[in-house]
Amino acid sequence: MDYTHLTREERYQIYVLKKAGHKQSEIAKLLNRSGSTISRELSRNRGGRGYRPKQAQAKAEDRRAINARRVDDEAWQFAQEKLLMHWSPEQISGHVNISPETVYQRIYADKQSGGLLWKNLRCQKKRRKRYGKIERRGQIPNRLFIEDRPAIVDERKRIGDWEADTIIGKNHRQAIVSIVERKTGLTLIKKVERKTAKAVSQAMIHLLKPYKNKVRTITSDNGREFAGHEDIAKKLKADFYFAHPYASWERGTNENTNGLIRQYFPKNRDFTTITQKEINFAMERLNNRPRKRLGYRTPNQVFFKSGVALQI
Repeated sequence: MDYTHLTREERYQIYVLKKAGHKQSEIAKLLNRSGSTISRELSRNRGGRGYRPKQAQAKAEDRRAINARRVDDEAWQFAQEKLLMHWSPEQISGHVNISPETVYQRIYADKQSGGLLWKNLRCQKKRRKRYGKIERRGQIPNRLFIEDRPAIVDERKRIGDWEADTIIGKNHRQAIVSIVERKTGLTLIKKVERKTAKAVSQAMIHLLKPYKNKVRTITSDNGREFAGHEDIAKKLKADFYFAHPYASWERGTNENTNGLIRQYFPKNRDFTTITQKEINFAMERLNNRPRKRLGYRTPNQVFFKSGVALQI
């Protein structure tokens, strides 16, 4: 049976599922892990602010590194001899008191020092992935995930926390950038001819700049169109965060708003035919529609603290 520690991706899944209210037993079932594994993870790798995946991964890696240094010389000598005979770390672990992960730790430490033990691994790429490496190609650099976002954002007690997304047109031709303010539901939309990072960044800056003093945070999904997040944050003097993959509920306000926007621009609509007049009409309707959660006031009234019309 293969020996596996929890991966970085699994730790993010645990965080997301726990935040969504799932019990430990449910998390274990969804991740195909034992209940004791999840329980041990949540107790051993939590910090002062609770369980946070980035911190949990660092704690686990530090602990494994310490354990690797504790291996006695005799056990490691045995491991090296068997590696040269192309034994796997799992097979070595079955004959001496040393974990497979510790063997891998030592092998990669040896490699960094110029050693060649790593060449005796039969499945190098697979094992490096299990060791915790993540494929970086195509990912957005320098992301801050939602767990780093101030807790006050979840409370919806202040104006200035926005969620962003894109809505795709028929046959993936053109898109609409949608931004919604979490407390008031104020919605800003703009059509872009191409769903590129540059086009989306320009659209977001254009939409939010008139309200720059009311932009504290922005949260989006992990689409490549948000790769310009650092430029957006700099231009608006705001903090930009990313929800976790496959966790649409972390941007629930935006997801619900996109459903409202689809009433005006359905999935079968050719976005190349959308006019600015239609965009303005949709925004006017959405932002002047009374909302029950706002005491039947409109997003415009709450955001602007009056009945002032939205600037377009």
